[in-house]
Amino acid sequence: IIYTAEPKMDGVAVELVYENGKLAAASTRGDGVTGELITANVKTIKAVPLLMQTSGLAGEPSHLEVRGEVFIGIEAFKKFNQERLEQELPPFANPRNAAAGSLRQLDQRITAKRPLDIFCYGVGEVRGALFESQYELMLSLQAWGLRVNRPHIKVCKTMDDVIEYCQQLEEKRGTFPYEI
Repeated sequence: IIYTAEPKMDGVAVELVYENGKLAAASTRGDGVTGELITANVKTIKAVPLLMQTSGLAGEPSHLEVRGEVFIGIEAFKKFNQERLEQELPPFANPRNAAAGSLRQLDQRITAKRPLDIFCYGVGEVRGALFESQYELMLSLQAWGLRVNRPHIKVCKTMDDVIEYCQQLEEKRGTFPYEI
């Protein structure tokens, strides 16, 4: 067994659905069964491609459900909260809450002004592409223009390698520009 390890982002889980390379829908996980449709708001996130790039890797999927985590980086969050204070608005408690509130805005113009980012980490249903490994999937997502958390994705050959990598991440946790 080959493992693929990466930091777990502290953000909001989302699903992006691409039909024939075009972003067709975006939703939150919601209660685990029913999510909220947030397509218009997700389309305002600069790191989310409205059209997938063609890559030649693993074929081009006709249908792709991508799982990702929307977040706000630490410095962007500090600046955002400072701007809110200057406007005499209450600050957000943490980046995750700010990201969640931003995705649930009824007015996408408000969402567009928020410093949202995303890392993609997995897929649901895929039609038209096959992957030999999670790492190959991550390379394919990146080649299609979706943002993945490189260089912090690591292939591990043993469970001991996974544990060692997790310990390394824990030691470096305070140096990441986002919360994990």
